[in-house]
Amino acid sequence: MKKQLSILFLGKENDLYVEKALKFCELNFKVHSYLSEWGKCLPKDIGWWEGDYIVSYLSRWVLPAYLLKRAKVASINFHPAPTEYPGVGCNNFALYESAKEYGVTCHHMLPLVDTGKIIAVKRFPLLETDTVATLLSRTYDYQLVLFYEIMNIILERKKLPVSKESWSRKPFTRKKLNQLGQISPHMDKDEIVKRIRATTFGTWNPTVNLEGFIFELKKDMPPS
Repeated sequence: MKKQLSILFLGKENDLYVEKALKFCELNFKVHSYLSEWGKCLPKDIGWWEGDYIVSYLSRWVLPAYLLKRAKVASINFHPAPTEYPGVGCNNFALYESAKEYGVTCHHMLPLVDTGKIIAVKRFPLLETDTVATLLSRTYDYQLVLFYEIMNIILERKKLPVSKESWSRKPFTRKKLNQLGQISPHMDKDEIVKRIRATTFGTWNPTVNLEGFIFELKKDMPPS
């Protein structure tokens, strides 16, 4: 019987999709896992890990080069966007740009976010009726399917696929996302509607800047 492959699994805390992905790994591999929300530091003891694969699934951490090198075979990330949307706020920018399709990506990890070589991409239509909430929900479904497909390849000890695709732009930053959520008086109605669609999610709403005064734009106060 072959020795189990060892995996360092990194993911988002308190997330149903992450729990499903982690459970699959625990059933089929030797797993060391860390889960976290935004803002938490990388665990101090993580540097002692060494094994076959690092798997990042909705993880909040950017991994340093020294840790990525501890994976003997590969360090891979499942990114909730296609190659046209690297970085932060991918779904927001896709909605803002009225993209016709969206998707999910599996790629090799480098110390710089969303720059590693592409392993596989899975795409689906982005609908005119989509909001941040509906697009995210469908994205996470497709991401989990891609995860199972890639992890089955690893389980069968086959080589990871090599996609012909590549990242088409520099990663979006948190600053760019924050700017997208800003509305000002000089914008026309179409621009305002686009920004509201792209940045309204749960308790998150775009903000309006009027001569230095910023206030939250409520959902029941659409632009006239």
